[in-house]
Amino acid sequence: MEKIPYKLIRSKRKTLGLELRPEGLIVRAPFRATNGQIEYFVEQHRQWIRQHQEKLERQKRQAAELPSLTETELKELAERARRCIPERVRYYAPKVGVDYCSITIRCQKSRWGSCSSKGNLSFNCLLMLAPPEVIDSVVVHELCHRKEMNHSPAFYAHVLRVFPEYRTWRRWLKENGPALLLRRNGGYPSKLSERYIVRNAISA
Repeated sequence: MEKIPYKLIRSKRKTLGLELRPEGLIVRAPFRATNGQIEYFVEQHRQWIRQHQEKLERQKRQAAELPSLTETELKELAERARRCIPERVRYYAPKVGVDYCSITIRCQKSRWGSCSSKGNLSFNCLLMLAPPEVIDSVVVHELCHRKEMNHSPAFYAHVLRVFPEYRTWRRWLKENGPALLLRRNGGYPSKLSERYIVRNAISA
């Protein structure tokens, strides 16, 4: 069977992990992991690698069918987002039980939203290309970071309490978001969107 090519990056981490990008497969490994352990780990995930390579190819084809957004269209999306998203934040903030400071609308290459430790919220205007439920899922996600600045089980418990359909629409964004980002980027989706990671797969 043909050996799977990859780029190896060693660090102080404690586990082995895979990261698949359009330019190839990256294996992240602890300094103490042996070459044999790494090769075995990669081979054990051969099916995972193939499935996600096919997924990246589907995203490429999907993105190629969508026209690039003009500067005028991007400005229109930003204006729509400035009208829509703050209203959704005002609606969900009391449901989450938090306050917030500022709301910024940007046209970003990768992130759909963010929340700073001071409560400043930022959202990508390209969300306006997605269904309304996706917008709400991102809004609730960022507001819940006002309670938990992490992605722990406690964080997702807050999210699902307020927005029970969160996982359905988050999945939609993972599947379709890269193509939406590409309409603004004029290239392949950025690092955040193109990444598929096997976390904590085995201990080295």
